[in-house]
Order: sequence, then C-alpha cells, then structure tokens
Amino acid sequence: MTRLSVNINKIATIRNARGGNIPNVKQSAIDCQAFGAEGITVHPRPDERHIRYQDVYDIKPIINTEFNIEGYPTKEFIDLVLDVKPTQVTLVPDPPDVLTSNAGWDTIKHQAFLKSVIHKFKDAGVRTSIFVDTKLKNIEGAVGTRTDRIELYTEPYADNYPSNKEAAIADFVVAADKAKELGLGINAGHDLSLDNLAYFNEQIPFLDEVSIGHALISDALYLGLENVIQLYKRLLIAEK
Repeated sequence: MTRLSVNINKIATIRNARGGNIPNVKQSAIDCQAFGAEGITVHPRPDERHIRYQDVYDIKPIINTEFNIEGYPTKEFIDLVLDVKPTQVTLVPDPPDVLTSNAGWDTIKHQAFLKSVIHKFKDAGVRTSIFVDTKLKNIEGAVGTRTDRIELYTEPYADNYPSNKEAAIADFVVAADKAKELGLGINAGHDLSLDNLAYFNEQIPFLDEVSIGHALISDALYLGLENVIQLYKRLLIAEK
C-alpha cells in the first residue's frame, strides 16, 4: 500500500491571510493523522508565507505518524531539519521567490552539493528524498548523492492526464523502473488529485509514498477533511 502524506501548507496559507490562529495548523496536523493520513508534510519557505519555522517545531511533538519536511537546503533549513529530526527530509531546488515547486534537481550538476547535505541528514538518522524529474540521467545521478529515495515531480503527468493518460504516465513508469533497479525508494508529489491519483498508483505498483496538499485541502473545502483523506486513501489501496 502506498502511504499518503498530507501537505498542510495551504491550511497555514489561510491562517496567515487573516492573522491569528484560525485555522489551527497544529490541530489540522493532529486531525489529518486521526483521519488516517500516514504522514504530515510541511514546506517552510524563507518568507514564511505559509508554514512558519515555529510551526515545524510545534508539530513534531504532537504527531506520531511520519513527519516530512520539504525545502531548499539553505543553512537555516538544514539547521531546522537537524534540530527537529523528522522522519524524512525532501530536498527541492526551489529558489526563495518561486510560488510553488516547479522543477526537479539536476543531480549531475548539483551532485556534490546534494551529497554533502544528505550526508549531514543521514548522520542524524533522517531519511532523505530528493525532488527529480523523469530524465534518466537525473535518476542515475541521484544514486551518487546517497539519497534514500527520490520524489517524482508529477505536475507534467497531471497536466497531460486529461488528454492522454497512457502518454502522461509513460516517462514516469520508465523513471520509476530505473529508480527501483538502482535501489532507490520512490515517492511522488505535485498536482496529484482524486482524478489522476489512482491511475498513477496502479501503474507504479512499488510506489512508497505520495505527498498531496493543494488538491486535497481544496477538496476538503467541499467534502470535509476526514472524508477526503479517506477518499484519497481508497485510491491508494486499489488492486495493482
């Protein structure tokens, strides 16, 4: 069964739009866990426009499910992860000013940098994952960083799924097969939704984890958080 990690950044975005503590980010993490999520994901950015660094510290002791911290490995981010020691850290190549993640790492160009950062995290007992596209050179380059897993950047899949789902998934199947062959764990995330998740999961039967935020939290506005988490989980336990 593929594990579902719920990214709660959007809940923090709503809170920050008004100030105060409504909706309560800590309570949302507790609730997502209680409603069946196998993980909680946060992505603190330098401007703290959604998840704040303090949120990361507040969430760690109140959940007992997996905790995944995503982000670009600045010194401040590295220090945060080493201090909090989550279950997993996912490294993304986002510059500080981007709206959302929009590319994977060039694991050849940045291999030495990634290897040095990952070494610190692994020494601290934190599982590592790096955000990559489906180019096989980047899958192969990920091995040289010593990462435990990769996270496949799935926006291209989501964009192309409505018009041709077979073509949309093709590169991802090849990339996932290569990653498995090389001994890497496989996560996926970005724009996965109730519409496209089941097919992605069926086509990559050894997928370890999906991290979903924007679509899931948006669905929850209409259908309720508990119900939506269960709907997503059902798509991840379908026959493969």
